[in-house]
Amino acid sequence: MPPDAIDHAIIRVLREDARIPNAALAQRVGLSASACLRRLRMLERDGTIRGYTVLLDGPGSAGLVVMTRIALERQTEDCLNRFEAAVRRCPDIQDCYLMTGDSDYLLKIRVADMAEYEQLHRSVLSKLPGVARIQSSFTIRSVVGG
Repeated sequence: MPPDAIDHAIIRVLREDARIPNAALAQRVGLSASACLRRLRMLERDGTIRGYTVLLDGPGSAGLVVMTRIALERQTEDCLNRFEAAVRRCPDIQDCYLMTGDSDYLLKIRVADMAEYEQLHRSVLSKLPGVARIQSSFTIRSVVGG
């Protein structure tokens, strides 16, 4: 069953604060605590919410965000599946989007510095299955989001 307005409200609040206690989440979306927890578990079970993560900022966080476009040699289902499985195993890749246009995928990568990116490029990105072309852009700063 597709998410409804209440499910979207739950997701919106969790995007702001994934550690919000269930009682506070329920109050923010207008549900009882038990109904909210039921909805949350359903969103997790059906894969709408696949997990929770920690975003680092400040000292100790990686300082360089790289947007990398990947073109594959072929776009068969097998090639796409093998590429996506390999990308999921790389913790430096924060986000991966299947795209339209002249690249097949857009990756958001966070590394400490240019030397770390070079190592990642040599040891991981260039060895991902089916890669024909890699184009990377280095961010200057975040304007919205992080």
